[in-house]
Amino acid sequence: MYTEIEQQSLDIDWFFTGNNEIAFVASAGGKLPETIAELGEKNGILSSYFRNLPEISDVIINPELKIILPDVNETYLSDFINMAKKGIYAFDKTVLNNFLDSNYHLVASPKNPLKLKDLSPDVIEVILKAQFNNELKDMKQINVFKFNE
Repeated sequence: MYTEIEQQSLDIDWFFTGNNEIAFVASAGGKLPETIAELGEKNGILSSYFRNLPEISDVIINPELKIILPDVNETYLSDFINMAKKGIYAFDKTVLNNFLDSNYHLVASPKNPLKLKDLSPDVIEVILKAQFNNELKDMKQINVFKFNE
């Protein structure tokens, strides 16, 4: 389990599903959904699994990103692009240095999304603990507190 202090002080990579597709979120020191905080070490298994997948997709950068982050650069984009190339939608925390702010924005999306059915059964079992009932392709932002409703 991630403690509140770990959540505040670490940039934790976490993952969720949305109608059979996969999303990646960089927490940037934000409060995690309870289901993710409870995963603890199992979340690290997901991160390792997804980071070691092959690239399968071209990437679309969120066209609204320059409005959200006027100073966006290649260094910032690199990790999000890397995840999107693996077929995973990539989100980042919108307001930094505010632990309780729960808003995240889309940074990059895959043209060819990875599907839940393509994952190993042990990864499916873990990732299904964090589900959003929306189509990821339609999501430009998320509120992580909606995971706990």
